[in-house]
Amino acid sequence: MVVLQAVPSGSPAQVAGTFALFALFFTVTAHLAARNVLGDVEVKRAFAVGPAIPAISFVFVALSWPAALALPLALAADFGLFRYVYGRSNRLTAYLTLIHVVVSIILGVIVFGLLALVQSAPG
Repeated sequence: MVVLQAVPSGSPAQVAGTFALFALFFTVTAHLAARNVLGDVEVKRAFAVGPAIPAISFVFVALSWPAALALPLALAADFGLFRYVYGRSNRLTAYLTLIHVVVSIILGVIVFGLLALVQSAPG
């Protein structure tokens, strides 16, 4: 069995900083998804959607609950918050949630790749 999660360790400031960066990342991707699907939208609405996924992730890791349950809950929370904040139909909200997942994966791979490239540089 391979462990895909680790219990948060470090000082409270490190955990809070990690949560804040994670929330900011998902806020940016939520705004990018909303702009691509809905057109011109306010940035402040994305700040209501972004922190939900990191909050669910941190709770599941801290309580050692299975990650397989966190993913559907995070998607449902994402869908519910997009529905509430942007007030669109269920179909458009589902599409917006899908685009948010895709944008998050693409941007995450790019950021992780750049980070790995920088860390592997000589000197």
